[in-house]
Amino acid sequence: MNTYQAIRKMWSSFSIDSVQALNRYLDNFRILFAYHSGKIENDEITWHDTREIFENGKVLNFTGNPRSIMEQQNQKLCYDFLKEKIIHKAPITIQLIQEIHRILVSGTYDEKRYVENEERPGEFKKHDYITGVLEVGSTPENVIEDITELLNEINEYHGDDVLKSAAYFHLRFEHIHPFADGNGRVGRTLLNYYLLTRSEPPLIIYDEDKDQYYKALEEYDSKELISSMYDFLVTETEKTWKTTLLRNLL
Repeated sequence: MNTYQAIRKMWSSFSIDSVQALNRYLDNFRILFAYHSGKIENDEITWHDTREIFENGKVLNFTGNPRSIMEQQNQKLCYDFLKEKIIHKAPITIQLIQEIHRILVSGTYDEKRYVENEERPGEFKKHDYITGVLEVGSTPENVIEDITELLNEINEYHGDDVLKSAAYFHLRFEHIHPFADGNGRVGRTLLNYYLLTRSEPPLIIYDEDKDQYYKALEEYDSKELISSMYDFLVTETEKTWKTTLLRNLL
């Protein structure tokens, strides 16, 4: 049994049938996930501030950019919003995606998007935004159709290789690029939501590994291949849970 399969077996042995149990097993994970997911796109985010927000609900003596604090407060609010839904394995819907986006980017849209472009947190983009070196992204008028098609695919998947389905989901979501801003944070949150509601271990995409992450995204954009992202997510899962696995083997 390889390390990834051992982690899956360990996770399946956990009895996560309540929010209390979920909080217990994800106690440190949720802070690390919020920190790294935020820092991938905002270098001003710090571990100390993220931990203070999750553990104490506030940061004392903060003198940095208020957006950094707001983004991490939103990460905590989003986890609190999703935990009951995770336990009840609520399916991913367009409405759920929009609510995750509303929570994660609330108060962080810049004036141009909010005033000039009339775009709001929780709403799909109204203007063309391209992303990545290959300039991908659905047009605004095609976003709902493309997201609906994607959700039909992943919600109907009942195979054994959930991580491969999750990799495809994440790649397609980022390729569609449905929002004016916040697509990365929303996409990484949805990735773990999809895994957790299928009783699979969630994972952290580490900030120090973001070059590999972006390379895997670009490989899908250019060749529609998911192998690099799949292999990357296996590695990140092992990195996320290796200490816990070793502790459980003792």
